[in-house]
Amino acid sequence: MGKKRKHSEVELPAAKKEETAPERPKRTLLGWKDKPENQQDATNSTGFRNKEKVLVTCSRRINYRYRHLMLNLVSILPHCKKDNKVESKATKGATLNELVELKSCSSCLFFEIAYVPEAQRPYLWMSKCPNGPSVKFLVNAVHTMEELKLTGNHLKAYSSYYQKLHGNINFFWCHLFLNRYLELPKEHRKSKPYHDHVFVFSIVDDHIWFRNYQISCPHTGADKIDRGGLEKMTLIEVGPRFCLNPIKIFGGSFGGPTLYENPFYVSPNQIRSLEKRQKAGKYAKKVKAKTRRKMHEMTNPLEADEFADMWKE
Repeated sequence: MGKKRKHSEVELPAAKKEETAPERPKRTLLGWKDKPENQQDATNSTGFRNKEKVLVTCSRRINYRYRHLMLNLVSILPHCKKDNKVESKATKGATLNELVELKSCSSCLFFEIAYVPEAQRPYLWMSKCPNGPSVKFLVNAVHTMEELKLTGNHLKAYSSYYQKLHGNINFFWCHLFLNRYLELPKEHRKSKPYHDHVFVFSIVDDHIWFRNYQISCPHTGADKIDRGGLEKMTLIEVGPRFCLNPIKIFGGSFGGPTLYENPFYVSPNQIRSLEKRQKAGKYAKKVKAKTRRKMHEMTNPLEADEFADMWKE
């Protein structure tokens, strides 16, 4: 029999090296955390950094027309979030600022309804939360997409081009607010590198009129633009339509010091009181006409007719 080998003489096989993937850095909302320096510069130039989000909500007892207008705005703004109705009270600013923070948003569009005995008065608040500034508009001439039934149909949640028409310099800040809250952030994940619709803000009669158009170009069968097709480009209205009458711009969120006040703004209460005075003036004119007629009859009596009593016998 052969001799047994000692355990110490037994050659053990070499241990295999663990072939594991390197640990990936943690990812955050603002990009990669603890990423190597050689890769940080490449991501900073192309990565998405703008986290602008808008909260869209309204007050209670809102009319169906303005509720549909709010839903139309939600459909054309891919970077917005909607929330439940908020009670319109004196403390609505603190409530909305808290909601904006809970929804991870930075701005707010709030449709406030002020009730009067005859009708509703819709107001639109645009605020940068929580420190402001904010602007308050009166909404007029509302026409929703469902009401108009226009033929335009652009792609949803895609980038848009904003056209600012020249007008009164007093409305410059209002244009800044509109572009700030309705503009899609650059390099948004739902945006595309082309423009298929356009928002137009025009100033007429000291009001800001909003229109939404689809950009229509003639295409061939291969989905390519015809030669000279850009010259044949047309705009097809999509909707909605509404008119904004700026009231005030505040330094804080839903309040604060007044930065700008529209000198051409007339309150709906004053318009309604003038209409009532006009109606009351018509009645007063009728009463005065009757009194003048009676005075004329008293001062100019009719002469007695000699044939008046001829047939009484």
